[in-house]
Amino acid sequence: MGKFKDIIDVALGSKIATTNLAAGNTTAKKGTSYASTIAPKTISQTRQDIKNWMLAKNMFLSAENPKRYPYYNLVDNIMVDLHLQSQINNRMLKSLSKPFIMKDLKGNLDQELTDLLQNKRFVYQVNKAILQTIYYGHSLGEFDYVNGDLVFNLVPRQNVEPVNGYLIYDYLDEKKIEYRQQKEYGSWLIEFGANKDFGLLDGCIPHVLFKRFAQSCYSELCEIYGIPPRVLKTNTQDRTMVSRGERMMKDMGAAAWFIIDENESFEFAQGVSTNGDVYKGIMTFCNNEMSMGIAGTVVGQDTKNGSNSKEKTSISILQDLIDSDLSLIEQAWNSTVIPALKALGIITKDVIYTYPPAEDLDKLWKMTTEAAAFLEIDSNWVKDTFGIEVIGAKQLNPTPPAKLSLEDYERFFV
Repeated sequence: MGKFKDIIDVALGSKIATTNLAAGNTTAKKGTSYASTIAPKTISQTRQDIKNWMLAKNMFLSAENPKRYPYYNLVDNIMVDLHLQSQINNRMLKSLSKPFIMKDLKGNLDQELTDLLQNKRFVYQVNKAILQTIYYGHSLGEFDYVNGDLVFNLVPRQNVEPVNGYLIYDYLDEKKIEYRQQKEYGSWLIEFGANKDFGLLDGCIPHVLFKRFAQSCYSELCEIYGIPPRVLKTNTQDRTMVSRGERMMKDMGAAAWFIIDENESFEFAQGVSTNGDVYKGIMTFCNNEMSMGIAGTVVGQDTKNGSNSKEKTSISILQDLIDSDLSLIEQAWNSTVIPALKALGIITKDVIYTYPPAEDLDKLWKMTTEAAAFLEIDSNWVKDTFGIEVIGAKQLNPTPPAKLSLEDYERFFV
């Protein structure tokens, strides 16, 4: 035991007798690495439309032979939208950056284990996979060691069919295994989320597609209004004149041009005169709908109709969703992750993953300042809670200077 303890001290720089993150010292040996055996595929970047979305959903929900790769390929395609990325990051990163604590079954803080896990990469990877179930519906991943460090690798969702419990090595082929029947399941291999849930991104797909269409039309409108096409009328039967006209049109600039016969005519179709408001309107609508789906509200985007009170209310709604995400992480850790780590021998005692209770610092500061007039406040608590360095109590009512008596005046003038 002494030799084993020395190894842990050297590897981790901390004397933790209850946690072992060193490679090769786990009690459960790993047989197969699943994520590394997935065959990589080139995803087509062709234009997508609503028809592709409905076909992908039908294959997703097929009762006989469900296929998920068309749907998740489409989801990966829409994730390049920067507005959608920002909304997901605004919600997800707040949860991932929240410090957690580990407690024993009696509710006492395990500071050593908390400090150790706070600095481990696999904790961030596991929490991200848990939160992604909100948007993608399901996550399957496995623990592994890379250069002696424990990591958590996500199995591509295109290769997972969780309803029947299949892992497909090549999603265009039929070769598959039942991953829930493998000996690594529940220890090295764990999963999160619902089996038939599409996730929040399903509602964002049509809005991204419509937004792309509106952007394409808007760019064409800018091209037409910015640089109108040029027309040259000439005798198209004369090749010399046509060649001279082509050189002339090319030398005049980069705008679109064409040559017609002098007996022909060309006119622009008279449509609705617009400056692009119809396209800007649909793009704004799509952005707002994606914000409502991901963040529950439109935060900081409506500069025309925004107000301070509206933004505070929107931030409060977003915070409620973040608190719900933190509860989801707690449930997944206590029901799935911690039992897996115990099966691997990484955690050797009963602990609970949780977050400190959320505090309204504005309200707490007001209560603290009001109580300070009657009670003694711990300066260390003030520093830890509000980040204010307290040196000591300030003398609010200094002693006034002593007044001169009448006798002093008499002695002064004598």
